[in-house]
Amino acid sequence: MLNGQKILVTGVGGAVATPLAAFLARNNEVWGAARFGDPSRREKVEAAGIRAVAIDLAGDDLSTLPTDFTHVLHLAWIRCTPGDFAMAARVNSQAAGRVIQHCRSACGILITSSTGVYSPHPDPYFRYREDHYLGRGCTDEFLAANATVRLYNPTSSAAKIATEAVARFAARSLDVPLTIARLNSVYGTADMFPARYIKEVLAGQTIIFPNDPCPHTPVHIDDMCAHVAPLLAAASVDATTVNWCGDEVVDYQDYARLAAQWAGVAAKLDVLPLPGYPPGNVSDNSLRLSLTGPCRQPFRTAYRTMYDAVAARGSA
Repeated sequence: MLNGQKILVTGVGGAVATPLAAFLARNNEVWGAARFGDPSRREKVEAAGIRAVAIDLAGDDLSTLPTDFTHVLHLAWIRCTPGDFAMAARVNSQAAGRVIQHCRSACGILITSSTGVYSPHPDPYFRYREDHYLGRGCTDEFLAANATVRLYNPTSSAAKIATEAVARFAARSLDVPLTIARLNSVYGTADMFPARYIKEVLAGQTIIFPNDPCPHTPVHIDDMCAHVAPLLAAASVDATTVNWCGDEVVDYQDYARLAAQWAGVAAKLDVLPLPGYPPGNVSDNSLRLSLTGPCRQPFRTAYRTMYDAVAARGSA
């Protein structure tokens, strides 16, 4: 547990960063940086006791931020169009280096990467360890199929790998303790991506998946809040790299099947293969377990709570 610290959270308007920052703000001075193009997001952040600062990481000017943060969570990220790697590298990868440089007096910095950096393995239940091969290709056939289902952003994997490299260089050069957390999928609130499946079930839509089964290891936002302090404590100048995932293997189809069961309707599922897409996204949780201990949120129970929140809003 972090107490009495001065913490910067970037990308604070996002569905993951906002609850993390709100949790930290209970016992710490938390600054939240984001573009805040939507004023309602800024209002939500400030209502949680977070000091909001408008920052565009596409630029180089971070002068509106103090330099005396004790800890930093860098979660800011933008999705760029296919082929626009230059923008992805500038706003995502290079920005990570600028944030580390600006906050180089911090005791620890945590930067989120993604399990999307790993090269696909043919076994859908293969557990990707932190030392697995990196890199994921993209073909015209993949882009054509992906345009229909919009499951994957082609610039993300390369930009995440570049971000890790820039962050490692900055940490080593500036002697800053760093943790690179390769995030699996996140669930827990009605604003997070699994809500998409719940809404589609409630609307009677057919839900498309790239494989069947399509397993992964999702992590609940409440568990992420509990993980922040130990992951920051594990930061090192050589960059501690860890899979930030849950402990249970869950099929993506389970989001729809369980929602349909609770709604009392039939789940409408289909498969549209994406050439080159990994058949599974199961993270090896061994290192994370050694740092944080086990997750406390059982998937089925926690997902039911999320389902109830989404269903209460309706399918819109």
